[in-house]
Amino acid sequence: MAETSFTTAKHTARSLHWLGVVCGFGAGAWLGAAEAPTKLVTAGFSPFIISLGMVAGVFVARWTVPMILKGTGYIWLDLKEKSHLAVWAILAGMLWAVANTLTVFAIRNVGLSIAFPLWNTNSLVGLFWGWLLFNELRKSGVQQWLKVLGGAAAIVVGACVLAYATSQHTAAGPQGAATLGILAALGAGLLWGTMYIPYRKAYISGMNPLSFVTVFTFGELGTVFALALVFGGGYDTVIADLGKARPVMFWLFLGGFCWVLGDLFQQYAAKYIGISRGIPLSNTNQLWGLAWGALVFGELAGHTATAQTLVVAGSLIMIAGAAAISFAEAPESEHSSWRSAMHRECARYGMDPARVEASMQGEDVLAQQKPRRHWVEYLIALAAAGTFVWLGMNAERAPISLNPGWTAVLCLATLVLLVVCGAFLWRRTRFS
Repeated sequence: MAETSFTTAKHTARSLHWLGVVCGFGAGAWLGAAEAPTKLVTAGFSPFIISLGMVAGVFVARWTVPMILKGTGYIWLDLKEKSHLAVWAILAGMLWAVANTLTVFAIRNVGLSIAFPLWNTNSLVGLFWGWLLFNELRKSGVQQWLKVLGGAAAIVVGACVLAYATSQHTAAGPQGAATLGILAALGAGLLWGTMYIPYRKAYISGMNPLSFVTVFTFGELGTVFALALVFGGGYDTVIADLGKARPVMFWLFLGGFCWVLGDLFQQYAAKYIGISRGIPLSNTNQLWGLAWGALVFGELAGHTATAQTLVVAGSLIMIAGAAAISFAEAPESEHSSWRSAMHRECARYGMDPARVEASMQGEDVLAQQKPRRHWVEYLIALAAAGTFVWLGMNAERAPISLNPGWTAVLCLATLVLLVVCGAFLWRRTRFS
């Protein structure tokens, strides 16, 4: 009987590991696609307006996607049970908002295909916090440590190669624009890496990612609007700039919507394989960012052969490092350390350990209470759809050049990953 129980537990852990891996790949594709509209910054729009437009789309998506998948009754019940996590979700949203604004500056100064790998050093920051605060990699064994540390070293080396390629082969603008772009990208990585602390805290407490992101959006929207007001010239200037950006606002909304889909997959990856593994895997978005930047927008066309080689080599090194970390499957000894962190949270906030552990194993414990759906959900869905239709009717072709063939190929690939990853997640956890 004990052997059967052990075999079942091992099978469950392995299935959750591969579920997290699949979600990480899905996150990479959609997070990469979401950043493409920020290329509009090169057309003369303020970085704060670009960020605000994207976050407006994020706000709409964060309300509609969780509602469609599980319903408002389910989300409210989950939030009520873990109300202490609301402040952490808002804090995470605030960190994301500042980081996202920094990425717009980075894209403006050094380009999408360069900035992406630099801000993905967030995996190093997340790895450190996961080990320090949530017992990730504790008791994992030498082999797992070598995979993770080797992967971390590869990410650092790759980032250095990309930084060198940028500083040596990209013409700097006034006052060293390339250097500022590099610093902005690395700053975004630091903030995003720290943002994963609330992520992991929520999921070792049994919170559903759909509930977490619903509260998360208030922190990000409020912070981005505040940044726009303070640094964008005040309320009147921001409103005027939003009016000027109205023809391209549809594309920014669409980018925000894509980002939410990617972030949801990233949240599930963080829940089931931890931030030290899930975040590096979702950072395969740098491959997608490189593809969008190089194939669709032709960013590397003006670079020398040496610069292009360094960019590709640096990206591949970082991808190899992320893969090494992500496929380091946690052994049972490490899972016991995760459970210790979970019990710490349960004792601190008075939660039921058995119920929380069941949620961490992919069980939908809230479904047993049969939360009801409400008619207002249909109004929310209609309002969200109407917003996109209205923006689409007023949209104009973005004032940037792109390759339509490669755009179609990348869009199709991301849609395929959406279906595949969504199906895996539904079959295994019912989006728990």
